[in-house]
Amino acid sequence: MKRMFLLLVFLVAVLPVDTEGGKIIWGTESKPHSRPYMAFINFYDRNLIINRCGGFLVKEDIVMTAAHCRGSNINVTLGAHNIREQKNTQFIPVLKAKPHQGYNPVTHVNDIMLLKLKRKAQLNSAVNTIALPKSKDWVKPGQVCAVAGWGTLENCTLPNTLQEVELEVQKGQKCYDMSKSYDDSIQLCVGNPNEKKAAAGGDSGGPLVCDGVAQGIVSYRLCPWKHPQVYTRISSFIPWIQKTMKQL
Repeated sequence: MKRMFLLLVFLVAVLPVDTEGGKIIWGTESKPHSRPYMAFINFYDRNLIINRCGGFLVKEDIVMTAAHCRGSNINVTLGAHNIREQKNTQFIPVLKAKPHQGYNPVTHVNDIMLLKLKRKAQLNSAVNTIALPKSKDWVKPGQVCAVAGWGTLENCTLPNTLQEVELEVQKGQKCYDMSKSYDDSIQLCVGNPNEKKAAAGGDSGGPLVCDGVAQGIVSYRLCPWKHPQVYTRISSFIPWIQKTMKQL
């Protein structure tokens, strides 16, 4: 198992993978273990190419991520800062992946998934859960939130250490003007067009954290290198999340 873990980490660290979201651009390295809820996810896609995504621990044995991060042989690493180091980390295979039944890979709606881990995580200073919003919570335009991940950097390299950036929530109309498939009731429009800050390849599935609460999930970009980008609005899926957690 240890050899397999090291091989997966090496491959994910060196392969130039791109998923639907974005990369942490013009962000900064996170303080080690300042975001103990972060999960590093690797899996094989339909072409048997290894991919990486972000995710976040919402229960001792459940990680939330984007539905488009589904694949085979999904594994989760918790407690990581530098993904090349095993100190403080917990490597846990995924027992079952449950994407939203209404996920549409074309329009990107309902881009949310829960991962049931094979065993419970041991909570400590490096590994912990993050709070979810209430179903009536509504993130207001102008609010500044943070997103973190191990996605590609602006120089097209993949980082070993967790990166983070602060992004401003936009009015839904900005995203709707760029794509008529945008639905403000279940999605968030994030990223000031006047700032070169974003999330992209490898950051998909990571949380948009506002005042300590996971309010969004990195989903997709409307057009390459243009802002804002679209995130799944978690508060709209609370009933589904609660029901699915009981079934897993």
